[in-house]
Amino acid sequence: MYGGLRTLGRELAKEQWQDAKYIILLDENTFQCCLPLLISRVEALQEAEFIEVPVGEECKSLEVAAQVWQTLMEGEANRNAVIVNIGGGCVCDLGGFVAAGYKRGIRYINVPTTLLSMVDAAIGGKTAINFGGVKNSIGHFYRPALTVIESAFLGTLPVEELLNGQMEMVKTAVVTTPTLFEQLIAKDDITKVQIIEVARLKNVVTQRDPEDHSIRKILNFGHTFGHAIEVYSHLPHGVAVGIGMRVAMYLSVKKIGLSEEVYLVYSKWLKSKISMPKYNLKDIEQMLPLMHQDKKNASGTVRCVLLQELGAPVIDVNVSDNEIRDAMLHLV
Repeated sequence: MYGGLRTLGRELAKEQWQDAKYIILLDENTFQCCLPLLISRVEALQEAEFIEVPVGEECKSLEVAAQVWQTLMEGEANRNAVIVNIGGGCVCDLGGFVAAGYKRGIRYINVPTTLLSMVDAAIGGKTAINFGGVKNSIGHFYRPALTVIESAFLGTLPVEELLNGQMEMVKTAVVTTPTLFEQLIAKDDITKVQIIEVARLKNVVTQRDPEDHSIRKILNFGHTFGHAIEVYSHLPHGVAVGIGMRVAMYLSVKKIGLSEEVYLVYSKWLKSKISMPKYNLKDIEQMLPLMHQDKKNASGTVRCVLLQELGAPVIDVNVSDNEIRDAMLHLV
């Protein structure tokens, strides 16, 4: 379900939700900016309890998850409890992880409030926390009962946050729909129709491969490099993935015949959006172990998604450390 908050209100009035006990999971930002709108438009949530967690990646820890589980137990939440995650990708990740583990699995609803979470974290049922310094290293495949996309929340976001989501939208378009890719990089205006279409495309892929064994891997395009860049350079997720996609396109040209024109068009667009980082060999050597820790790897080899042409990704391509060094050094 991708309707707005009023659609959610009508859905929760149905019989299958009558015994639900709602717990709203949020952070300080969504408490101030988004909770009032949620409560005003969804009558079923007006008496809900809420649990506030730290803002950003800090909330995605085993300690915070344990605190949420403890609060649920102290409140005598049973199998009819429903966690409503209202926030960005971190809140959605944490809330889904908590729901998957509590009482062997309770229902949860994602109400993403950032563009990035609307087209990424809130779709597809990947839930995770960070552990041992590795992003998303512990988690479950556990789909939300509902995902709600309310475009009114986008008005609360700074330009930088919108850019994060725009990068993830471009990623999905690159690996699925060339015409959508062309639309997204042609102009800055992002429409609700485009947001819904990207969410739909991701949902189609994830339903075909719920546990990431085959086709779902295409959605990891740029992520092997992007996650390392994110951790090392402390860049926002979407921006780091955008840079990671450029690395992946460079390797695609070198290894599997992607048109250099596609690489150059994307590079020009990316440079118009962000200041490209410049990494030296010392930087890259520190990022390589992060890439080797990526969940998609096997037998100590970095495996990634590359692109034969727009809409034609190739999964599980082995890439050597020297090839990665070469690609990273070309980020200028």
